[in-house]
Amino acid sequence: MYEAPAAPRPVSADGVRPTGALDLLVVPPRARTGWRVLPARVGAMCAVELQKLRHDRTELYTRAIQPALWLLIFGETFTRIRAIPTGGIPYLDYLAPGIIAQSAMFIAIFYGIMIIWERDAGILTKLLVTPTPRSALITGKAFAAGVKALIQAVVVVVIAALLGVAMTWNPLRLLGVAVAVVLGSAFFSCLSMTIAGIVLTRDRLMGIGQAITMPLFFGSNALYPVAVMPGWLQAVSMVNPLSYQVDALRGLLLGTHAHLALDYGVLVVAAALGILSASSLLGRLAR
Repeated sequence: MYEAPAAPRPVSADGVRPTGALDLLVVPPRARTGWRVLPARVGAMCAVELQKLRHDRTELYTRAIQPALWLLIFGETFTRIRAIPTGGIPYLDYLAPGIIAQSAMFIAIFYGIMIIWERDAGILTKLLVTPTPRSALITGKAFAAGVKALIQAVVVVVIAALLGVAMTWNPLRLLGVAVAVVLGSAFFSCLSMTIAGIVLTRDRLMGIGQAITMPLFFGSNALYPVAVMPGWLQAVSMVNPLSYQVDALRGLLLGTHAHLALDYGVLVVAAALGILSASSLLGRLAR
């Protein structure tokens, strides 16, 4: 009886034809090629960063205290005294999007400390000898910071809702909020990693991080409208990416007037420039 010939087995790199269960051990799976390489490696790096949350969630709990205090104390107090013009909406409602952006920035701005720790532990050197592009390493870390900030933003939204803040629950608008939070966090984490590549030590980075966080926060429209600022502070607000993030969040969550196309354009360009600058200094950090 005629039998069809069996299909030839794959041949490994050294010319050996594997048999049975050893096939998968000798012949590696087909590697991704073309445009799929970079997204796959960015996703892998992002997943590695987020795995750390499974082992220690205390960071998420402790970081929820500060935005809660801002809303409960600062927001409730200034709502009663009506000292800041907010265009007819309660000050607590006006403040909530700014606190979302602030909490996301505070998570991301110290992300460079983590990459310095990885350098000191020898992890960064091992990552740099892999075929993964440096831009993919930075992008994965940046968007992992964005996901962490997104978790923090959910906490702030829940607190604000319990305090009676009138926010939209439109799914498309909430998706836009998520995109704005991730893009803003990606920029600030890349800013932190860029500074880490310049100063090279954790102590210096912590000092610079503490020196720039409050000016970035108070130099934005998170607490008060741009119109009430002095002229020089308005100029600072115009070049501060946090102002555009807050404007987008306020427009999406509260329905106030916002320049969404400009806001997202600035955030995308800022994140791209941040990834470029941090990637260019990554090799210096690992020396």
